[in-house]
Amino acid sequence: MASSPPTPRPRYASARRGLTGLTLAGAAALVAGLLGPASASADDAFVSDADTSSNVTHVTNVPKTESMSDFNSDLAFTGDYAIGGNYNGFVVYDISEPEDPQIVSEVLCPGGQGDVSVSGDLLYFSVDYPRAGTECGAASVPTTDPEGFEGIRIFDISDKANPQYVAAVPTDCGSHTNTLVPGKDGEHEYVYVSSYSPSERFPNCQPPHDKISIIEVPVDDPASAELVDAPVLFPDGGNTGTSGCHDITVYPTKDIAAGACMGDGILMDISDPAAPVVTEVVRDTNFAFWHSATFTNNGETVTFTDELGGGGAATCSEAIGPERGANAIYAIGDDALEFQSYYKIDRHQTATENCVAHNGSLIPVPGQDFFVQSWYQGGVSVIDFNDPENPREIGHFDRDPIDDDRLVLGGSWSAYYYNGYVYSSDISRGLDVLKLDDPRLRAAERVRMDEFNPQSQPEYRPGRGEGR
Repeated sequence: MASSPPTPRPRYASARRGLTGLTLAGAAALVAGLLGPASASADDAFVSDADTSSNVTHVTNVPKTESMSDFNSDLAFTGDYAIGGNYNGFVVYDISEPEDPQIVSEVLCPGGQGDVSVSGDLLYFSVDYPRAGTECGAASVPTTDPEGFEGIRIFDISDKANPQYVAAVPTDCGSHTNTLVPGKDGEHEYVYVSSYSPSERFPNCQPPHDKISIIEVPVDDPASAELVDAPVLFPDGGNTGTSGCHDITVYPTKDIAAGACMGDGILMDISDPAAPVVTEVVRDTNFAFWHSATFTNNGETVTFTDELGGGGAATCSEAIGPERGANAIYAIGDDALEFQSYYKIDRHQTATENCVAHNGSLIPVPGQDFFVQSWYQGGVSVIDFNDPENPREIGHFDRDPIDDDRLVLGGSWSAYYYNGYVYSSDISRGLDVLKLDDPRLRAAERVRMDEFNPQSQPEYRPGRGEGR
């Protein structure tokens, strides 16, 4: 579901750090790169190194394994499982006991940050570094290679211990992120693919790239998934620097979507999910890179994030200030998005900690608006933004710097609330599990979901014990 690389990403040809010397590539190509059940090495007794507020408990950490030694990225959830993206592939965690998660399987399948969405037994997996073929194990190729594959890989994860590659759909400029959109007929679903950074040198990523790609998936025949449209969102060109979208969040029950598109924030009408229509565009001179979005429960307000510095800079400082690298909250008016306020953590970080607004989700308190959000090495923030003009932090989880002497990329990429716990995907240190103990959030513990893709936002209704 939604994310970006820890550094601004040029589209380049050579294999990136962590992917060279891939010893399992040949075997991975035969099936799906499955490494089988695995367990990470950890101390017998878990000891947290984090500072937490009194209402947040760091329950446990699942370290990364050697095979997934590259950057961790986004998360999606299905039943008793969390799926964690990684630049080397993806990990399936059994979270039936949230305080003792277990790694069920790891699929070695490099191709970029590995954004993930789940739908029933299907996993949609983003590929945005070109490969020599569609299946796992295909070698890296130059972006100038017209035969190079980038786009969406589809896996069958009905057997969590043995995910199987199903098909792949190429898209222009690949897939940096992907968003699952349910169909209206119950027979199809759609994947909105966001990508950016075109160049005349890239045969499969030509400018202008003011569009997204839409993949239609027959629910009963996912191997027949195909690209059905690539709508241009900015027919007159976007803001300076806009060349595609970074991420899209949909709110299916409201038929709306919010796009974070580099230099622009947009709203879309998705009443026909195969043909989204842009209804509003907003710009902000304080924003460097429109990164992601989240709606309030009633769908009347939307929060956009600004990934100043591409995630690789130390921007949570007094010098940068509270209005850059922050969230911007907008009311959805009849004719325009109306600015309400900025929110940025006021826990200033050190010069060696990359820190900026990143991925988060609503905490499912029906009818209320509480948000949990990642800030890289700024940790995880729990935010009350019931008053969109005065959002405030009500809880936090904040580790020590990875390195006191130099800037090292790391921290929480994504933090999402799912069935009673917060799961944080740490770039370098694995999966963290947090427990919130706050009377304002108790109602969320009664909300149970069978599936959760944070970029396909459910509605939490008062009086209902589950997301809709």
